[in-house]
Amino acid sequence: MSDTFELHSSIWREEPQAENPFTAERCFAYGYDVYGDVLPKSSWPEYLLLLFTGERPTAEAAMLLEKLAIALANPGPREPSVRAAMNGGVGGSVDAASLIAALAVGAGQYGGSHEVYLLVETWNRLGADLDGWKRYLAQPNQGYREDVWSPIEHAPGFDPHGVHCAKPVLQSLTFLAEVSPGSALAWLCVHRSELEHQCGLPLAMSAVAAAAFQDLGLSGSQAIMLYLMLRLPGAAVHALEQEKLGWKRFPAYGPAIHLSDDPGALGTPDVSRFEL
Repeated sequence: MSDTFELHSSIWREEPQAENPFTAERCFAYGYDVYGDVLPKSSWPEYLLLLFTGERPTAEAAMLLEKLAIALANPGPREPSVRAAMNGGVGGSVDAASLIAALAVGAGQYGGSHEVYLLVETWNRLGADLDGWKRYLAQPNQGYREDVWSPIEHAPGFDPHGVHCAKPVLQSLTFLAEVSPGSALAWLCVHRSELEHQCGLPLAMSAVAAAAFQDLGLSGSQAIMLYLMLRLPGAAVHALEQEKLGWKRFPAYGPAIHLSDDPGALGTPDVSRFEL
């Protein structure tokens, strides 16, 4: 019986060194020499799209992904996944734990990657059918089957607590629609107000991201992966910042914090107060 094994992958191929079979001499992604050709000649968005789609992307697709990455890079400290990373940083967790916290919280269906998944799958099913979208947004759980995910509590892609569409969302949607090689972002631009009226809620960044992924020809599962990845830079830098600032300066709602065993009452330094 042979001690060798084969790893089956259509994505990656390696040529081993002659003197050391455990080290690669050359690496190929879908036939492209990664370190000989891709590294000196391609951009990060081009390489990402090659890995995810298996094809060399157009310049327009690469630009759309690059600009989407900027729009998603830092959702800001108000966003739950970033706050999760900040909690890890200020609490003294190892740095990797902060990123894991951001991934866990950001994977849900309140502005998270599962919400993006639902939207991309709906794009694949409905396309530009406006009436179909209106019916879906009115009853997003129609046909729901018991799963690890609970029924969604709001129209996917819309802010359940919003009053009007946030300016960064509008700016992102408008610009990305202008540079996109596809039609989903442009369609969303045209029908945004009508869809918002249908939901009674403003459009959220998750809808913009989903339309961009649709224009890039990505599946729902591919969109999940990229959405999580592209939002990690903001989680990382905010976690590192809070780690340096310390828990006394962490933004918490001070009046809502009540200590049942306040060390200040025992004559020790009062550490129950947070600077806001």
